[in-house]
Amino acid sequence: MLGGLGKLAAEGLAHRTEKATEGAVHAVEEVVKEVVEHAKEAGEKAIADALKRAQESGDKVVKEVTEKVTHTVTDAVTHAAEGLGRLGQ
Repeated sequence: MLGGLGKLAAEGLAHRTEKATEGAVHAVEEVVKEVVEHAKEAGEKAIADALKRAQESGDKVVKEVTEKVTHTVTDAVTHAAEGLGRLGQ
């Protein structure tokens, strides 16, 4: 009689342990899922910020080069016009 009761208690303990383990695994899965989602969002934000900075930097370089070329061409045309004016005198 006592042996059957011990076996029943052991089965109950095993069942409770299994359920507790399943609960713990489920909780860990949820935490991992949440951490991965946060990491994904942080990564996407970091990439977007990096692309934005690269675009701004590229825009700045294009503006500077455009201004430099415009200035250089304007100077060249001005000097050429002055040179032609002196030739005409």
